[in-house]
Amino acid sequence: MAYLNKVMLIGNIGKDPVISATATGRKFVKFSLATSKRYRDNNGEQKEQTEWHNIVGWGKTAEIVEQLGIQRGSIIFVEGELTNRSWTDQATGQKRSMTEVNMSSFQLLTPRGQGGATQQGSVFGQGVAQDYQQGMPQQAQGYSPSDEDDLPF
Repeated sequence: MAYLNKVMLIGNIGKDPVISATATGRKFVKFSLATSKRYRDNNGEQKEQTEWHNIVGWGKTAEIVEQLGIQRGSIIFVEGELTNRSWTDQATGQKRSMTEVNMSSFQLLTPRGQGGATQQGSVFGQGVAQDYQQGMPQQAQGYSPSDEDDLPF
């Protein structure tokens, strides 16, 4: 039997991405992504519903997000897989859980000069690094997430 865990989202970054590192020095980035849909209710009124997604990216993906200076408000296409994690809150002793999208690649869709974006149309991750504009960071070429095996949990 085949299995598939794939997520594709296009949305606006809700807060500036936070770059951190594990105890072993592996970089990761976290940010929230808002996706919205518009519809008409039973009374014909226009409504908008927004969903918030927790995004995490590792290694070179995090480094590229940092290099590009991606900020709150940027429009981004994210590909990845759903992951769930749980922990015990040390302050309250309560069990907590979170669903995240483990980002394997992304494409920045924000036009130049808007939302802090410095690139447009760049695809990063999954062993592919293509740029449809000039000036892509050279270290993104040939990157594959499978090159990284250091997980913090």
